[in-house]
Amino acid sequence: MKNVYTVEQINKYIKNMFAQDFMLQQISMKGEVSNCKYHSSGHIYFSLKDSGGVMKAVMFKGSRAEGLGFSMQDGDQVIVTGSVEVYERDGVYQMYARKIEQDGEGNLYLKFEKLKKELEEMGMFASEYKRPIPKYAKRVGIVTAETGAAIQDIRNISARRNPYVQLILCPALVQGEGAKESIVNGIHALEQLGVDVIIVGRGGGSMEDLWAFNEEIVARAVFDCSVPVISAVGHETDWTIVDFVADQRAPTPSAAAELAVFDYRIIMQELDSLQELLMRELGRKLEHAQLRLGNLRLKLKLRSPVNRLSENKNRIADYEEKTELAMKQKLLSYRHKLKLLAQRLEGDSPVKKLGGGYAFVSINGKGLKHVSDTKTGDELQIVLPDGTIRAKVEETKPGTEEA
Repeated sequence: MKNVYTVEQINKYIKNMFAQDFMLQQISMKGEVSNCKYHSSGHIYFSLKDSGGVMKAVMFKGSRAEGLGFSMQDGDQVIVTGSVEVYERDGVYQMYARKIEQDGEGNLYLKFEKLKKELEEMGMFASEYKRPIPKYAKRVGIVTAETGAAIQDIRNISARRNPYVQLILCPALVQGEGAKESIVNGIHALEQLGVDVIIVGRGGGSMEDLWAFNEEIVARAVFDCSVPVISAVGHETDWTIVDFVADQRAPTPSAAAELAVFDYRIIMQELDSLQELLMRELGRKLEHAQLRLGNLRLKLKLRSPVNRLSENKNRIADYEEKTELAMKQKLLSYRHKLKLLAQRLEGDSPVKKLGGGYAFVSINGKGLKHVSDTKTGDELQIVLPDGTIRAKVEETKPGTEEA
C-alpha cells in the first residue's frame, strides 16, 4: 500500500531540506527591484528579477535599521544578502533579506530616464501642445484591458456621473508581448471614430508591468492624436512616459472618468439656477416695461390732439367767461362813471340854470362872459328857456368883482 502525505507534511519536508542547505542560509543575490511595497507593519515586500527569472523577497522590520541604508524603489539594481527559505503555509520559497545594498540603477529605469529626456528635449511635454479636455464630452473612448479593474472603475464612475455619455471601449493588451502595438492601434481606431476624448490606461503594477506605456511608439501615438488624451496608468504614485505626453494626467482610472465625464446633476442644478435667474430677470424687465408703457400712455394722452382740443376748448371757455365778466365789470364801472358825469352835467347844464332865472348871452355865437368882451352897438343874443331875444348894446358899465 502506497504512502499518502498531507500538504502540510510535504511543505515541512521541503522547508527542512532548504534549512539543511548551508548555502541557502547565507547567500547574496543581485537583481532589479520590482513590486516594491512598504507595508504599514514596517516590513518591505518586493521581487528580484533579471532576464532569466523572478524571486519574491521580504525584509522584516527588525532588519531594516541595520540592513537598509537607502529608500528602495522599483527599478533599483540591488544586492540582497540573506537566506532562501520556504513559507510553509503557502508552499512557496522566497528570499528573506537581512541586508540590501545598491548595485546601480535598473535597466528599465535607465531606459525610462533616457527616453523621458529625449522626448522632453523634442518638446513633446511642452504645455503649449496640451489640449483642453472637453467639458461636455458625449462620446468617451477607452483604451485598456477588456476585463481589468480599470474599465470597471471607469464604467461605474461614468454611470454614476452621467449615464447618457457613450463609452466606447477599444480592448487592448496592456502588458507583455504586443502590448505597445495593441495600445497604438486602439488610439488610432478611436481617433477615426471621432470620439470627444480618449482615456488610455490600466491598473497598478510593477515598472515592468507598466512598461508598455513607457514605449516611444505609444508616446508618439498619444502626442500625434488629434483627440485630447487622458492618461490613467497605475496608481497615484506611478508615472509613465505617457503621463508626460498626454493632454491630462489622471492619478487613477477612476479619476480619469471623473475628468472625462461631466456630472449631469451639477449641470441640471446650474440650469435650474440659471432658469430661476432668467425668470427673475424677465420679471424685472417686464415690470420695467409695464412701468415705461404706463408713462408712455400718460405722455401720449397728454400730447393727444383730442386732449389738446379739449384743453383749448376749456381754456377758451374760461377766457370767454373771464372776458364776459371783465366786460360786465367794465360796463358797470362805465355806467357808474356815466351816472356821475350825468349828475355833474345836469348840475352844470345851462338849461337847468336858465330855468332858475338865468339867461345865456352870446355875441357872434360865442358866449359872453365879461363886459369887456362887448362894446356899444354890438348885437347880442339872449337865450331864455322859452326862446331867444336879440338886443343891442347901448352902454357898457364895468362893475366891481363882487358885483
